Amino acid sequence: MRLEFTPDIIFAHFRNYLHQDHGVINELTWNTYRDQLILEYVIPKFDGDFGSPDLFVHLDDVICRNKIDNILKYFKSQGDKRWFTRDTFLSILRIRGVKSNAPGKYAEGYCFRKIII
Repeated sequence: MRLEFTPDIIFAHFRNYLHQDHGVINELTWNTYRDQLILEYVIPKFDGDFGSPDLFVHLDDVICRNKIDNILKYFKSQGDKRWFTRDTFLSILRIRGVKSNAPGKYAEGYCFRKIII
C-alpha cells in the first residue's frame, strides 16, 4: 500500500550500482514513483561504478562544507572505510565543479532517466 504522499523530487541510488541493495532500492523507487522527478546520485565505491552525471547543481563553499560535515556525522557506519574522508567528498564536488564550469568551483551531480520540463 502506497502512502498518500507525493514528493516533488526523489533522490535514489544510481541505477547501475553493482551493490545489490542499491540496485534494489533504485528499482523499488522507480516502481513506486512513476510521475515524480527522480535524481540518482553516485557515491565513491571500490567497485568503480561511479557513473557520469547528467545534471549539475553548482554549490558554494559553505554548502559544500556543511554537506560534508553532515555526511561524516550521519553515516558513521561507513567511518571505518578508508575512502570515507572529508577530502574524498570535497574532491568529488570539485571534479563535478570542473565538469560543469561552476563559478564557485564546486557542484553536485545527478543522473536521471527521464525529466519533464
